Amino acid sequence: MKKLKTLLFCTGILLCMTTTTSAKDIKDVGESKYELSVGDLTMTVDAAHGGKILSFKYKDKEVINQSRWPESFGSTFWTSPQKEWNWPPVPEYDKNPYTVDLKDNQLTLTSSVSERLKFRIIKEFSIDHLQKSFIVKYAIINEDDKERSVAPWEITRVPNEGFIFFDADVNDITPAGLMPFQSSYGAVWYTTDATNENRKINADGKGWLAYSNNGLLLVKQFRDLDKSQPAPGEAEIQVYVNRGKTYIELESQGAYQSLKPGEKLSWEVKWILTPVDEGQQPSKKLLKKVHKMDKRFK
Repeated sequence: MKKLKTLLFCTGILLCMTTTTSAKDIKDVGESKYELSVGDLTMTVDAAHGGKILSFKYKDKEVINQSRWPESFGSTFWTSPQKEWNWPPVPEYDKNPYTVDLKDNQLTLTSSVSERLKFRIIKEFSIDHLQKSFIVKYAIINEDDKERSVAPWEITRVPNEGFIFFDADVNDITPAGLMPFQSSYGAVWYTTDATNENRKINADGKGWLAYSNNGLLLVKQFRDLDKSQPAPGEAEIQVYVNRGKTYIELESQGAYQSLKPGEKLSWEVKWILTPVDEGQQPSKKLLKKVHKMDKRFK
């Protein structure tokens, strides 16, 4: 009996330790903001303003653009194709408050229904403790009384510095010649530049998009699409460069799907951020580092 009590006591301690550790992984930091942490990484999410990811840091080094001009900071989520809503972004998805559910070490944010588009957005944030990264699972629910088609679309703003790279054929990047993409080591690379015009390209990637700047490497992984799967006029990977030296958008999209009333689609993005010594210029070593990362989507 004494051994059993000791075992139960020790088990209780372990359970308490596990619960305490888990509770610290995602916490309410006030003003409707929530912070996820694992290892040296922190991600801050703002439930009151479109459920945006405001910050993604390795220790004290930030990778996301921190401007406060509208539509120039953070990471947001829209429905695709854009031609269905044009501009500005749909407020229910991009700016209005999301409801919050924090339990079982998962943060779930839910939007109101867009009066115009009849979709509801859900964002689920969780932690991959093994790789020390974050998983964002998006859902789009058709709240209309008729069938509608839609695709998921994540937009992450970063400073106009460093470089961007992904697996693609440089000849398939459209419009051709709009940005100085170079093909090297089996990938395409864009070293950031500035012009007086806004620019945007479309590309068929291979399920990941990377950005290197200030000694950090940001890699976002998602499910690879066939060329036929994106929404009309859209693409698996998009890069938007705002005029001047302001900000760049790293954009990725999921498959275009038809949803019956009440149906939903789900789409995940894995966020990885790591320090790099070789990140000051495009290199085979840097590409190899990305290819060696555990692939969530195969």
